Amino acid sequence: MVSEAGVERSGSCHCGAVRFTVRVEEPLRGARCDCSICSIKGAVTVGTPLEGLRIVEGEDRLSCYQFNTKVAKHYFCSNCGTYTFHQRRSDPDTYGVNVACLGLNPYHDFPNVAVVDGRHHVRDTGKARLAGRLKFEPSED
Repeated sequence: MVSEAGVERSGSCHCGAVRFTVRVEEPLRGARCDCSICSIKGAVTVGTPLEGLRIVEGEDRLSCYQFNTKVAKHYFCSNCGTYTFHQRRSDPDTYGVNVACLGLNPYHDFPNVAVVDGRHHVRDTGKARLAGRLKFEPSED
């Protein structure tokens, strides 16, 4: 959970049509998911509560993609196609935000990122699991 002491970062899509701010805890803890949509987009994400993200410009340029249970909402810029953030299925009160949209390099800044087992989703199995080699410790907040 993000506290009032979190850091506000600015983010945008590739073309700059969509701009937003997000409040995140630092150090950032990124993760990847291996579900069908996330494995295709390959993004590293960091979390924030819904109220921690504010769209500054281009809300009308965002397209939303939903599939399967239609709980998760994946947002993309309709102009350049950049995946910006998504409302999570595992925790619909939070967004996962693409770290590349925050000016970070997912390959250099998150070299040993955890991979969450989205193919066997916790909402389907009742068990949270990692798909990758790294152990991910959820925060107690």
